[in-house]
Amino acid sequence: MDRLQEHYTKNVVPALMKKFNYSSPMQVPKITKIVLNTGVRDAVGNSKAIQFVEYAMTTIAGQKPVVTRAKKSIAAFKLREGLPIGVMVTLRKKRMNDFLDRLITVALPRVRDFRGVPRKGFDGRGNYTMGLKEQIVFPEIQIEKLDQVRGMDVTFVTTAKTDEEGFELLELMGMPFRKVEARN
Repeated sequence: MDRLQEHYTKNVVPALMKKFNYSSPMQVPKITKIVLNTGVRDAVGNSKAIQFVEYAMTTIAGQKPVVTRAKKSIAAFKLREGLPIGVMVTLRKKRMNDFLDRLITVALPRVRDFRGVPRKGFDGRGNYTMGLKEQIVFPEIQIEKLDQVRGMDVTFVTTAKTDEEGFELLELMGMPFRKVEARN
């Protein structure tokens, strides 16, 4: 059992059971998957751009990403149906826990002027999405192998029913949320 899973079982489950008065540990929300997504705007004119992003996502996630393609043609963006426009990867179980551990302990502290992740990324059903401006906050990425620095979206899909439950779950797992400042 990895470190994060052990922390979830020993610390997070009892804390959430007490806070939300759950009668069974099976009611306690958990993270089911983490989805990493990067849109590649310049893929329309530069076919090599997707390969650079694919390398970065493979290195970060530890598994091969899926290339996402345009569903519709949009003339204003010079976009044709079926053109590659991004890459995404879905992490579950061990890879998900490894990624979450690296994100919290290594990558986020490397973000410049980091004051915590914003609290406003919840969708109303307990899932949370945050954006990273640079993939290079992950130490395994070699800048020389990239054509440019790109950002990515990280979505945490949970079994929580409400945003409050999802927030508590992620906070107890170690996600460094921004402190709410008191307004005068």
